[in-house]
Amino acid sequence: MLNDNSDKGWKSLSVVIPVYNEADTLMEVVRKVVALPGLLEVVIVDDCSTDDTPNVIQQLAEMSAQVKTFRHAKNSGKTAALKTGFGLTLGEVVIVQDADLEYSPTDIPEIIRPIIDGHADVVYGSRFLVRRATRVLYFYHYLANKLLTFLSNALTNLNMTDIETGYKAFRGEIIRNMIIVSSGFGFEVEVTAKVAKLECAVYEVPISYYGRTYEEGKKIGLLDGVMALWLIFRFNLFCSLRSSFREVPQLERRPLRNADSVAGVTLPPVV
Repeated sequence: MLNDNSDKGWKSLSVVIPVYNEADTLMEVVRKVVALPGLLEVVIVDDCSTDDTPNVIQQLAEMSAQVKTFRHAKNSGKTAALKTGFGLTLGEVVIVQDADLEYSPTDIPEIIRPIIDGHADVVYGSRFLVRRATRVLYFYHYLANKLLTFLSNALTNLNMTDIETGYKAFRGEIIRNMIIVSSGFGFEVEVTAKVAKLECAVYEVPISYYGRTYEEGKKIGLLDGVMALWLIFRFNLFCSLRSSFREVPQLERRPLRNADSVAGVTLPPVV
């Protein structure tokens, strides 16, 4: 059995993990996720892995009732896996967790804190705010990220520092109502544009980043960056609020009910 917190207080955090050929790291990632306070469920979507990932997922499902799983019949990309995962969630708060070890689940309580406290509707974990542990890697990736973030900010009027971050947390009704139509790694740009149209409260929180090299399994490439450029214009200039959501969420920021102690914070009672 995994060491979980299934019987401890408030439980309304859904963690969505898209997976493709991550047999070497998935077990460790999920062990850390299942130990999080407030966890309701872990939704693992296998995007038709060809390594031993399906066997690891089966073991995890057998080890914890909090683990939900789904497998795509063909490889469809990260965005498709996330879209499937969001549709399976039930939590008041939903966060994305990569299946590799580039992002540490121990940062999740601080990322979701602004939502739990009733200040934010959406929170991004930024690798470029006050720095924590950050692996020094590709300068060209850094420049590409800065360019994409700058262009996105120019069209959304949001002062973001890192739209390409893997850590994005949402109030559940926002992400479950969002109509996601991009593919590959397009989710990062699409979700940012659509969140901006909603005019909701967006926060950023500094996170650690343990990046991988391509030899270690990193998957994003030059073509993904070029596609992101087009998607920034597409979703900001040629996509309306009404076409972005099945039902436009009613924003009501408040401390979440019965959240006695999440991220080390004791919340006041809801009056």
